[in-house]
Amino acid sequence: MHSIELLPDAGTERAVRRVWRAVADAGLPSLADHGHPTNRPHLTLATADTLPAATRTVLAQALTALPLPLHLGGLLRFSGRFEVLAWAVRPDDALLALHEEVWRIVRETPEAGPPHPLLAPGRWVPHITLGRGRGAVWPGPDSRWLPPSASASASASGTASGWWAAARRYDSKSRTTARIGPDRA
Repeated sequence: MHSIELLPDAGTERAVRRVWRAVADAGLPSLADHGHPTNRPHLTLATADTLPAATRTVLAQALTALPLPLHLGGLLRFSGRFEVLAWAVRPDDALLALHEEVWRIVRETPEAGPPHPLLAPGRWVPHITLGRGRGAVWPGPDSRWLPPSASASASASGTASGWWAAARRYDSKSRTTARIGPDRA
């Protein structure tokens, strides 16, 4: 499986990693504990079984829209096979347009396989994952395990801003990444 992901600017990445560390220090499942070298904050736009070279070229052209503004909002929780804690991404029109374009490119590639329905425009819930675990119980956004700057950003009224600076392709089979499009990180 390949995923097409946006990467934040260096300052935003540091802020997310500080929250990862705070979550881990509170004894909760956190991506700070995920030691693989490809582990970094990202926003998934689409997934595909295969991404042929021609599709990667078209994606690279679409991703010349980067950098784009990045806006983080409140905390999200997802339930399923794993419990997930995430920082909500508040998409603006430019991010929504880029997501829809990437989705269309991948969907129109026969080798890509069926699109992931939760990543479809209109169903997509943009977020940066903070932690995930089976049976994890996440405290509320006013909890002390969030550092003050993250706590303000994670509240319903607070925001954190930065830039989507680069994009990559992650291959879950080989556990490798490759840049797509411009890199302004």
